Amino acid sequence: MDTKKEKTMIIVGGLIIGVIASLLVFFGNPANMGFCIACFLRDTAGALGLHRAGAVQYIRPEIIGLVLGSFIMAVCKKEFAAKGGSSPLTRFVLGFFAMIGCLMFLGCPFRMILRLAGGDFNALLGLAGFVLGILCGVFFLNKGYTLKRSYRQPVVEGAVLPIVQVVMLVLLVAAPAFILFTEEGAGPGAKHAAIAVSLIAGLIVGAIAQRTRLCMVGGIRDVVLFRETKLLFGFVAIFVSALVCNLILTAVTEGTYFTAGFAGQPVAHTDGLWNLLGMLLVGFACVLLGGCPLRQLILAGEGNSDSAVAVLGLMAGAAFAHNFGLASSGEGPTANGKIAVIVGIVIVAVIASINTFKSEKA
Repeated sequence: MDTKKEKTMIIVGGLIIGVIASLLVFFGNPANMGFCIACFLRDTAGALGLHRAGAVQYIRPEIIGLVLGSFIMAVCKKEFAAKGGSSPLTRFVLGFFAMIGCLMFLGCPFRMILRLAGGDFNALLGLAGFVLGILCGVFFLNKGYTLKRSYRQPVVEGAVLPIVQVVMLVLLVAAPAFILFTEEGAGPGAKHAAIAVSLIAGLIVGAIAQRTRLCMVGGIRDVVLFRETKLLFGFVAIFVSALVCNLILTAVTEGTYFTAGFAGQPVAHTDGLWNLLGMLLVGFACVLLGGCPLRQLILAGEGNSDSAVAVLGLMAGAAFAHNFGLASSGEGPTANGKIAVIVGIVIVAVIASINTFKSEKA
């Protein structure tokens, strides 16, 4: 595919995803949260009993759809390839701390864009921190950072996470009383579109993201390293289409889908410093992982078991954050959360240093 056609496909894909994300809010998802990989993995972890925060416990069909959409598209395009073995435990730790940063900010890079499209100016500070974190990671990439190569694995190894998603869907549909703990009005986990709507949306976005290689981290990283903007255009397109859709929905319905400002934003806080530092941790950790949380799910659907391990790290981070009071709320960050973010930045920097300068000596 030539560069112009590829860029066009990325922009069109981004426009479609932005509209889908906005419409998911219309159909019942929390405001400014049509898609949030971090939030939805947190909800799923809670539904499985990995944390005890009743307000955020629901198996999110969007996550199931993202993985299966990527898997189906990869199989159809003969791009499914089981591989892994590239420092899996290190990737688990990086995923863990990426989630700590997301829950400090209250959103992943995907939701950061959607929050901006909903008028939440707090996300601008998150974006600034995210870029700073990516620049930290790029510094180590330029110095030779590597987690070593991955290896071909048995097909079943790469299919494990997609199979697990099918099981999760069966549990959600067949045994909601066992899996779904939230009650209507209890919190963000209780606000969701119908299962079929969420699943179809996830399948479509998963397939598009697989074909376009959309990645917020990769978009900014590639601009810095190679002056290549095509991936970044995808997220600009998501922002534009979600913003336009939010404005239209606000004009034609009684709902409020766009409110410009800092205060009173849904599932957000106004502590600028910790919004910045939380997303700095996310950007730094995700550069070292090789992609944002959305990209990790898509790669896992393609058969990459290293990305599947990173997803498990994200879920473990969510469970730990809610079990030990690290996650922020609309009231702001917690003292424990602030400590965890600082510890996370230090640990990610140590991981980056060990896998850079050890590589140089070798």
